[in-house]
Amino acid sequence: MNFLRNRLVILGLVLLATLLLYLLLPSIRQGSMEPSLDAQRMGLMATPPPQIPTINVTIRTGQLPGDPPLFFREALPVDGAGRQILPRLQVVLLHGQAFTSKTWEELGTMALLATNGYQALAMDLPGYGKSPDSEGLKTDQNRVDLLSRFMESLGVRTAVLVSPSMSGHYSIPFLMKNTAQLQGFIPIAPVGTRSYTPQQYQNIQIPTLIVFGALDTNLGAQSHKNLIQLPHHSVLKLEGARHACYMDKTREFHQGLMDFLGKLK
Repeated sequence: MNFLRNRLVILGLVLLATLLLYLLLPSIRQGSMEPSLDAQRMGLMATPPPQIPTINVTIRTGQLPGDPPLFFREALPVDGAGRQILPRLQVVLLHGQAFTSKTWEELGTMALLATNGYQALAMDLPGYGKSPDSEGLKTDQNRVDLLSRFMESLGVRTAVLVSPSMSGHYSIPFLMKNTAQLQGFIPIAPVGTRSYTPQQYQNIQIPTLIVFGALDTNLGAQSHKNLIQLPHHSVLKLEGARHACYMDKTREFHQGLMDFLGKLK
């Protein structure tokens, strides 16, 4: 009898535990899937970066004649209703060795700029994408002249120049020689930063946003060390990002880009 009574007690406890688990499981699962109200109130949830706009932005393409011809993409600024407006600033986007102007279109950068009131111009550098190579680009001055021709041909008076990696062969000499054509500079781990003295850097008065990935311990770290000699600089270090940090952390890059542009006059 005692044995049978013990078995019945154990069976009853198992049934009771099963019933309690069945009743409590939905609330446990809901609590594990949703952020707590306390976490939201304390600001522990990440602030969402700017979203890629839903307004339909037309990306037009063209090719400038010359030696070499230069292929480009352009997004004109629009308001909330999609109507074209005058640009707040003109942003020229260069690209790295493994990329072209199409990269900025595919990332949504050009559309984001346009819907925030900026004119976006992205070019295929000579030898990349749809721009043929040229033998006439062997010196820094040749490359500076090419960027000047590109801007002047498209009516760009003063630009914010975005320059990742390999495009530093063009942008860094341009920064040193043609600062009057720049309103802002956004180098993204560019090459060519070791070729200038501290005094040359300190003579540049252009607002600069230095961007690099925390995992880019080679060119990213090297360019950061040199570019912080610019007197009017700020730094955007993208955690968990490699050399092409704007590809790894596009949302964070877009947030930093919009913040920087918003502070320029």
